[in-house]
Amino acid sequence: MPDTTQHASTTPAGGAGEAGDEDRPYAASGRTVPTRYADRASYDRALVHAILDEAYICHLGFVRDGAPVVLPTAYARVGERLYVHGSTGSRPMRTAGGADDPGLDVCLTVTHLDGLVLARSAFNHSFNYRSVVVHGTARQVTDPDEKRRALDALVDHIVPGRAADARPANAKELAATAVLRLDLDEVAAKVRAGDPSAEPGEEGTANWTGVVPLTRGYGTPVPAPAPAPAVALPDYLRAL
Repeated sequence: MPDTTQHASTTPAGGAGEAGDEDRPYAASGRTVPTRYADRASYDRALVHAILDEAYICHLGFVRDGAPVVLPTAYARVGERLYVHGSTGSRPMRTAGGADDPGLDVCLTVTHLDGLVLARSAFNHSFNYRSVVVHGTARQVTDPDEKRRALDALVDHIVPGRAADARPANAKELAATAVLRLDLDEVAAKVRAGDPSAEPGEEGTANWTGVVPLTRGYGTPVPAPAPAPAVALPDYLRAL
């Protein structure tokens, strides 16, 4: 089966980048240029942002005690910066340290699966997908104001508008929660779209070929069985 992965971090302290950055592509590097299907790679900043903003879960890879570890976790993008959620007791959070520490070398990935690609030959079966890979050095957010903003962004990434409609974290919850900061610098997207590939001479093969689209949808929100008064469905949930 053809390869469907890619091999793909630091902006000003505010993380928002400079004016006009949206039109400037990311610079390719030795780690962001794929060794297979390089034509599918893109360094378009708007495309990278769109892929990151649409997903809910990222996979954070790092090396622990000489062995690779990959963890699924929540994240959010704020400008040219990603915030990754975790527990203060987790190994990556402790290893990353604060702004003045060396940090933790990581590889963060996000993938959307858009379709099952069924070719005439088994070899050419594939997926239509959109992915982003970010390489960089992650550090724990230690500034209290930035941490609160990051946590609000993480909640709003789940459902936009939710942070203002939820009780803020108290001191105990803040002490138990850690946030990693990873700047978008060494980053690339990779996309496959379109029909199956075919080998010469396969045109007359009598088997179905094409693409099965995959879509994401939202069901009807189900209220929790809490003893609190009934509350009407908020507009930000209706917007989903």
